[in-house]
Amino acid sequence: MSRCSDGILLLDKPMGISSNAALQRAKRILGVRKAGHSGTLDPFATGLLILLFGQATKVADYLLNSDKWYRCTLRLGQETNTGDREGEVTFQARPDFDQGQLDAALARLRGRIAQIPPMYSAIKRDGQPLYRLARKGVEVPREARMVEIYALEPLSWQNDELVLDIHCSKGTYVRSLAQDLGRMLGCGAHIAELRRMRSGSFCLDAAYTLDELSAAVAEERCPLQAMDLALQDLPAVTLTENTAHYVRQGQGVVIAHAPPPGRIRLYGPQAQFLGLGEVMEDGKVAPRRLMGVN
Repeated sequence: MSRCSDGILLLDKPMGISSNAALQRAKRILGVRKAGHSGTLDPFATGLLILLFGQATKVADYLLNSDKWYRCTLRLGQETNTGDREGEVTFQARPDFDQGQLDAALARLRGRIAQIPPMYSAIKRDGQPLYRLARKGVEVPREARMVEIYALEPLSWQNDELVLDIHCSKGTYVRSLAQDLGRMLGCGAHIAELRRMRSGSFCLDAAYTLDELSAAVAEERCPLQAMDLALQDLPAVTLTENTAHYVRQGQGVVIAHAPPPGRIRLYGPQAQFLGLGEVMEDGKVAPRRLMGVN
């Protein structure tokens, strides 16, 4: 296969493995050493996992800040200590509410809300992930965080199963949403199934399963997408051969018709993606993270 080591892989993560395990499998299939991911999925969750290979690891921060879309199935009538189906039941009650009460509870969870991160999360306290403390039966105070729930729409509701479509900002804990909704309805709830459908501009429809990834490599097809697709919200600046030379040397340059101050995408005269730059207050374009430069 032709060289295929720099770019973005959209992976449909299977159930039952961690995001890091999925990354390691993809690395072995592609034969690429340098790799990372932009936001994890719990082992029981499936769906879109964005993996970054080679130089594409330099754009990880921009993907971490993206909105997320999920398809979530809630089990009503039971709350668990983890907020999902893998935890121990800590409360249960028969679901006893009507459509109006469900609609009212969902409405309260839309918009800008404060969330307390669950104990079963990767947030660190004194250098130790909270989930490790939780497994020891230790609970510590956590500060609430502001997140945005742009959409929280019920798709179906039958007996003790409620399916929701969720569009939320970065940092949102869907398990906390499930727990809060269950408490509002008085019956408890936890996540039975969770599937990430979209992250930023990347959609699950374009993702590869691990088997499909292996097949693509065997057929010498490169499954990686261009790394600058992660930066489409930033203005693009195309440099001349001369100005590109100075930017590659780490120097700022003056260009005509520069965008307003802020981060930009930099391209060479043949539309080659050079990396990230910044328009300074004085109008100069300065390099920030260039491809091919460590």
